[in-house]
Amino acid sequence: MLKKIIYSAVKGRMVVMIISLTLILFGFNTIKQAPLDVFPEFAPIKVEIQTEAPGLSTEETEHLISMPLEQALNGTPQLKTLRSKSVLGLSSVVLLFEEGTDLFQARQYVQERLGLVAGRLPVVAKPPVMMPPLSSLSRVLKVGVSSKTLSQMDISTLTMWTIRPRLMSIPGVANVAVWGQRDKQLQIVIDPDRLRASGITLQQVMLASSDAASIESGGFVDSPNQRIAVRYKNLTTKPEELANTVVDFKNGAPIRLGDIADIEIGEPPAIGDAVINHGDGLLLIVEKHPNANTIQVTKNVEAALAELKPAIKELEIDSTIFRPATFIERAIDNLQNALVLGALLVALILMVFLRNKRAALISICAIPLSLLSAVLVLTALNVGMNTMVIAGLVIALGEVVDDAIIDVENIIRRLKLNQLLDVPKSKLNVIVNASLEVRSAVVYATMIVMVVFLPVFFLDGIAGAFFQPLAMAYLLAILASLIVALVVTPAISFMLLDVEHEEDDIAIVNWLQSKYSRLLDTILARPKKIFVAAAIAFTATGVGSFYLGSEFLPEFKETDFLMHFLERPGASIQQMKKISMLASHDLLAIPGVRNFGAHIGRAEVADEVVGPNFTELWVSIDPDINYEETVSAIQKTMHGYSGIFTDVQTYLKERSKEVLSGTSSSIVVRLFGPDLAVLRERAELIKQTMQTVDGIADLKVEPQVLIPQIEIRLKQDAAKHYGINTNDIRKVTSMVLKGTKVGEVYEAQQKVDVVVIGAPESKSDLRAIQELPIDSAFGPQLRIKDVADVYFIGMPNEIKREAVSRRIDIVANAKNRDLGSVASEVESKVSAMTLPAGYYPQFLGEYSAQKAATQKLLGLTLLMIFAIILIVYIDFKSHQHTLIFLASLPFALMGGVIGVFLSGGIISLGSMVGFIAVLGIASRNGILLISHYRHLIASEGYQFGLDVVKRGSQERLVPILMTALATSLALLPIIFKGPISGYEIEYPLAVVVVTGLLTSTLLNLILLPSIFLKFGKIKT
Repeated sequence: MLKKIIYSAVKGRMVVMIISLTLILFGFNTIKQAPLDVFPEFAPIKVEIQTEAPGLSTEETEHLISMPLEQALNGTPQLKTLRSKSVLGLSSVVLLFEEGTDLFQARQYVQERLGLVAGRLPVVAKPPVMMPPLSSLSRVLKVGVSSKTLSQMDISTLTMWTIRPRLMSIPGVANVAVWGQRDKQLQIVIDPDRLRASGITLQQVMLASSDAASIESGGFVDSPNQRIAVRYKNLTTKPEELANTVVDFKNGAPIRLGDIADIEIGEPPAIGDAVINHGDGLLLIVEKHPNANTIQVTKNVEAALAELKPAIKELEIDSTIFRPATFIERAIDNLQNALVLGALLVALILMVFLRNKRAALISICAIPLSLLSAVLVLTALNVGMNTMVIAGLVIALGEVVDDAIIDVENIIRRLKLNQLLDVPKSKLNVIVNASLEVRSAVVYATMIVMVVFLPVFFLDGIAGAFFQPLAMAYLLAILASLIVALVVTPAISFMLLDVEHEEDDIAIVNWLQSKYSRLLDTILARPKKIFVAAAIAFTATGVGSFYLGSEFLPEFKETDFLMHFLERPGASIQQMKKISMLASHDLLAIPGVRNFGAHIGRAEVADEVVGPNFTELWVSIDPDINYEETVSAIQKTMHGYSGIFTDVQTYLKERSKEVLSGTSSSIVVRLFGPDLAVLRERAELIKQTMQTVDGIADLKVEPQVLIPQIEIRLKQDAAKHYGINTNDIRKVTSMVLKGTKVGEVYEAQQKVDVVVIGAPESKSDLRAIQELPIDSAFGPQLRIKDVADVYFIGMPNEIKREAVSRRIDIVANAKNRDLGSVASEVESKVSAMTLPAGYYPQFLGEYSAQKAATQKLLGLTLLMIFAIILIVYIDFKSHQHTLIFLASLPFALMGGVIGVFLSGGIISLGSMVGFIAVLGIASRNGILLISHYRHLIASEGYQFGLDVVKRGSQERLVPILMTALATSLALLPIIFKGPISGYEIEYPLAVVVVTGLLTSTLLNLILLPSIFLKFGKIKT
């Protein structure tokens, strides 16, 4: 079968060439159009439902909104995790689905169940809203909008009616959340004293306002020839017009709205705010759909903002507060440079070793053909280009030429030997047979490499999402290189190789083989010493591995940073804005910090379900300044705010933590239980235990605490006497305190709500609320205090639930010690604590994810080794040679451990995948060396012994060295540059591969011949 394929390829070499050139051209065109992103989608399929319930307390929101929704949605097909968060007047229910779930099918499941429960929610609740689907790294741009001449309300009007609609129309944009929004309202501001003096009830005010601002259809008139619509002109578009609305008549004189209330232009109570650089403004957060091209969406948004400039010339637009596309472009550019430089270094090695331009050219052809073939397949599978895919191609760079090197080297050697024959064979037969001679070993070696990487495909969560594209790109490139070596290399060899004009001697090869021959004589004469030295080295490396630290993901070298300000629950938006303003001056004073943006509290239809005490600060820094010094200065500045929890993170790191546990911390102890008071008490005890762990930092208990809230409780006897119920009081307080919409008017296509609301002095304190008027069913107007008790009470600021149970988080980070050690000690100490019945902890965060991924990798690696043994045995059909091959595998692991020590002594997930990669490469070299020994004995008449081992080792010296050097040099640009943008995950991986290759190559060439000579003779 293989012989037929190779023969056909050589015979039809022109067709092979045309197809190859077409593939290269098509591949380059595909790369130009491929979507670019920093990482693949790593978040699970998520559906979020937000339900506004204005006026409901946190506990009421939990009982009346969140729990009914949980009960309806629990059991949704393929549901993995169900979470909810209840805050004052807002419920958020989040559903996370199993991997592989179709996003739109999941949303359909949720929508069907949501339709059944929505009608059973309280009347006070607005219809539940399903949030738009968002990408893992959803935020593509933060845009600061400010003005020196316009008010916050005018900026909001331009933003909401001009900027936001234009941005929402851009393909890939899922949502544009606006912080600091101040909508224009036509407000009827009532004063209870003026109402009482005039004898007008709140109900009358509401009715008159509603009639004045209502929009009703006017019907139509049918004439014999046409239908004519009837339109009512709304005259209440200005405060003075609305003020003339008649409410009632007293003693024959009209009482107008303006007589009993102030009619003015106002804004609703703020739920959030924003700070842009040093002043007021709006912060727009542009979010994208899953799989949308971040760079393309960013460029389209920036183009749209530039297009809008004539319409918004009074606004100052800063679209550089947060721009992840900059990091993506820099990261992709760095990896592409590494790929190009690596390819040039590989080509240089081929030229040096082969000293044959035509042979080098044949081998180099494998690079674009293999890599572009992999890209085409990935694109067909809807896998976009990202740092992990490019990293997989970089790792494969040295190996894709390996098949071609082995082929070309063997073809040249066989052509030379053919020339020495009395009756030389045809060039076609020599090339086909020479290619076929090494093909079996190469096929089995490639199968082993593919088996080695299979465990990566079984990783789940973030680990799987990150490294599966890398493994896929790597394996596709290797598979493509096998096909290239099988079809293209023999065809081009037939066209270009001409032994008569080849150089007989290659100085560097002769020198290496001479030195290696003398080294082999020495080693093979004293094998015991080599075995003992190798055993000592392997033992020392194994012991040293126990002293390695661990982490899940590294720190990313982004130039955009986010910081959290977390004040005590109950803090006001005004207080948080003052602190944010102070922070803006402090941070912008740091050299290298270019701009500043902050969003406080929450925005309408946004992904932040937080209280006013939560602020997120964003800064971007100049990429040309000293990175570490600037980050250190930012951290020092943020730690200067006493009494407030602060942290400094990059967006990628924060998002990966958020996906792992729902928080932005690396270590999370999640405590479940039914009673909030007990949860808070036990959480504090766990915090005290965690404080004793060396290296713990940023330790805090999630602020689910009691905050002052005003409770109104009906006096049953008085209420019955006057015919008043709880709902009557709720309507009054709701209208006075937050405002009640009674209608809407339109100005230049803009909708303006008409709202009845209380004057500021009527909602300033407890006494003012007690004095609010309420209409009696049987007589005079009363005060709320006449029929209800109004007092302060402690109420939860927020309630979080997961798996239909209340929960609270104790979170921390690691500092001055590796994350794995800190988290492991935390887990040990917390697990030893005694908790009441019904309460239990769960350990989440980076360490837990790394631990689960590592355990899974180790378990799968055992199966992988078994599969490798099976494949090798099928090829060798000898248990002795299979065991010899197996003994060569630890050679790579020794170097990998040394590499981890050299790169900081921390094993990350990148390092783990590096071990897998180098294991595959070492396996490939080991099987090719042993196969050649076997070939000399089986096909060339050699007897087992010293001559076979020496000749087989010398003939495989150059291909093995070239493979190792090619792979190492391909990764060398990444190692030289260090963990810069785009190399953060790839750097530890590259170090492990290169150091592992160094030891595996040396030991394969030095130790494996001794082992084969000692144990390789097959007993008959």
